[in-house]
Amino acid sequence: MNKEKEVRFYQASTSEMFGGLPETAPQNELTPFHPRSPYACAKVAAFHHTVNYREAHNMFACNGILFNHESPQRGENFVTRKITLAAARIKEGLQSQLALGNLDSRRDWGFAGDYVEAMWLMLQQEKPEDYVIATGQTHTIRDFLDAAFAAVDLDWHDYVRIDPRFIRPAEVDLLLGDPSRAERQLGWTASTTLPELVEMMVEHDLRLARREKRLAEIEAEEPQTTFAPVQPR
Repeated sequence: MNKEKEVRFYQASTSEMFGGLPETAPQNELTPFHPRSPYACAKVAAFHHTVNYREAHNMFACNGILFNHESPQRGENFVTRKITLAAARIKEGLQSQLALGNLDSRRDWGFAGDYVEAMWLMLQQEKPEDYVIATGQTHTIRDFLDAAFAAVDLDWHDYVRIDPRFIRPAEVDLLLGDPSRAERQLGWTASTTLPELVEMMVEHDLRLARREKRLAEIEAEEPQTTFAPVQPR
C-alpha cells in the first residue's frame, strides 16, 4: 500500500459480461452476468477480483461497465471502424465490397471521449462504486451502415455481403445499458449522438482514404527508371 498517496484503481469492465439476453435489457449494475465468449468470461473474473479487493482490503477500486464506445481511433478489425473505413474507401474507388456477419445485432454505441470523462468522474468520488456507462439507446448494425454510407452518399445494399465467417458461434443479440446510476451519482450523460459519432468516424476515414488514393496516384505517375547492365571491361 502506498503510504504517501492514496491509490485509486479503475477496472475496465465491459457490457459483453451481460451476454445480451433480451429479457435482461436494459442492463444495469444489478443485472446478472451471462458471458458468451472467453473475453467476456475473463472480464467477469476481473470484475469480481476488483470487488473482492475493495471489500476485503478497503481499497478504492471500481469497475466501469462500459458499453460499446467508438472513435476514429477504434481498431480496423472492429465492426464500426470496419464499416466507416470501407464506406470511405468505396467512395474513393479503393474498395468494392464489405463483408460482414449478423446485421441484426443491436448495440448501445457511444463516443469514447464521453466515456473517458465518466471513468475520470468515477475516480473523483468519495467512495468507490461500480457504474454502467452507456447511452441508453440501442441500434442495429444496419442502422450503423445506413448512417455511414449516407455520409458518403452511397447505398450500402450495393456493397455489403454476408460472410458466415463473421457470425459468432454464440451471438450476443442485444446490449442496452441503463446509465441511471452514473447520471444520478456522477452527473454524467453521453453527449454525442450516434449520427454525430458516425460522421466523425467517416470524416476521419475519408481523409485516410484520400491520402491513400493520392499516394497511389503519385506512385503511378513516377517514371520507371531502368538501368542497363554494366558491361565488363
